[in-house]
Amino acid sequence: MDIHSLICSLTCHHKRSVPFVLLCLTFVLTGCRDQPSTDVSSQLVDKQSVTYKEKYRPQLHFSPPSGWMNDPNGLVYFEGEYHLFYQYYPNDIQWDTMHWGHAVSQDLVHWENLPIAIYPDDLGCIFSGSAVIDWNNTTGFGDGSGPPMVAIFTQHHFDKEKAGTNDHQTQSIAYSLDKGRTWEMYDGNPVIGNDGIRDFRDPKVRWHEPSSKWIMTLAVGDHIRFYASPDLKDWAFLSSFGENVGNHGGVWECPDLFPMSVEHQEEEKWVLLVSINPGQPNGGSGTQYFVGTFDGKTFVPDEPIQEKWLDGGKDNYAGVTWSDLPQGQGPIYIGWMSNWQYAQRVPASTWRSPMTLPRKLELLREEGDYWLTSQPISKMNQLRQEAVTFSRGDLQTEYDLIKSINEKTGLYEVHLEFQKPPSGRIAVELYNGVGETFSFGYDVDQNEYFMDRLSAGDGSFSDEFNGFHVAPCYYEPETIQMQLYIDKTSIEMFADEGRTVMTDIFFPSEEYTDFVIRIDQPVHMLRSRLYSLNPVW
Repeated sequence: MDIHSLICSLTCHHKRSVPFVLLCLTFVLTGCRDQPSTDVSSQLVDKQSVTYKEKYRPQLHFSPPSGWMNDPNGLVYFEGEYHLFYQYYPNDIQWDTMHWGHAVSQDLVHWENLPIAIYPDDLGCIFSGSAVIDWNNTTGFGDGSGPPMVAIFTQHHFDKEKAGTNDHQTQSIAYSLDKGRTWEMYDGNPVIGNDGIRDFRDPKVRWHEPSSKWIMTLAVGDHIRFYASPDLKDWAFLSSFGENVGNHGGVWECPDLFPMSVEHQEEEKWVLLVSINPGQPNGGSGTQYFVGTFDGKTFVPDEPIQEKWLDGGKDNYAGVTWSDLPQGQGPIYIGWMSNWQYAQRVPASTWRSPMTLPRKLELLREEGDYWLTSQPISKMNQLRQEAVTFSRGDLQTEYDLIKSINEKTGLYEVHLEFQKPPSGRIAVELYNGVGETFSFGYDVDQNEYFMDRLSAGDGSFSDEFNGFHVAPCYYEPETIQMQLYIDKTSIEMFADEGRTVMTDIFFPSEEYTDFVIRIDQPVHMLRSRLYSLNPVW
């Protein structure tokens, strides 16, 4: 066995104990990015020193213990555990040689960090993808002890990319027989080669019962391709979608295709998520979606075809749903809480990027069209601590929401409901002792929700960070209803039962300690409540 084969074997079978120098040597000998010129070993964080109380560290959201994180990958449920794999570079807080990081949860709220799951090999680094449970052992990977967990992902060969070729992204698989703790690369990789397409990535796979086949949804440049396989190894092209449909302001990425029942109707539709960078209405990264039919071969969108965005804020990208959820539990979605406009420059010292809260998706038919809604999962309720209920009544001037809270944790769940006034804005403003503010709310005249982080704190790292962001309503609400989760450096707003959603991050110099309702004219407040929340870390 030559030295390259030996190192790859060690990495695959004994990765928990492979010294850092061997891993770096593997990168140099394989198609992954060369070892950084700086001594990255000096940048590694001692895991014993990670407190999850570092500055800007979220307390309600998942974030890696150290290093760089972006897209959620391989979301799968198996034997009581929700698996979250993710794009991960362990040696620095900049994007670089991608691995699959790994965490598990029993409730999607509290997380246990596990060792790196999948390492690069001679086919390239490990880009985004998905994971499934092969219940019928169609792959033959099972050993009789239980169904294998199979990961399907893109491998990116940096040397080929540097050489100017366009075949540097291919699709590969790996499998685990111990609940995702260790992984074996399939020796027949890649399972889908590349005939010269530069952006050819992010496979999302699901079992299609009517055709008894695995279906892969793959992002290819500015559109989607569908493939089918009986065993996750041999794939046949089915069809394509999107060449002349939807937003094409940037590259299409991280697709997801799944069936959904329409709420309050005996009807099933298929939903296709497509992340795009750039092209989001507020700038940079965002996720559009389409509703239609899928017959096991072709996705056909319903009319009218219009741009629909899953989240109108700046900081929700590359999200996908969990596979193999228990009956009646899904779909459940999670996204990367950042934006490629500034993700690599946000102020953080030892780690970068959290995930959004997990969200339950529902499909509504209203105003003659289908709309995808999202709301925080109900298991978030277990974090509730102190509750304060606000009296119904007319507000004539600003109203202090925090004055009745005994313990100001900085972590809050807020429910606000108002009668819609004839005009003006209803705004909630967070502020701290040094004059920094973040505000959000509803503009009656424009019929849109907004988030304003123009003066929210540090935005010096990017000209594209500070801004005023809006998300239009697709209908005229009779009441204004907002559910909000406020973390140390982020806010997620679920308006009108998830019909309009916005996610923004911020970096205040000091923690926001107070918030008030500000109104342009008198407004009637209904059924409003605030909870202090316990941290998840």
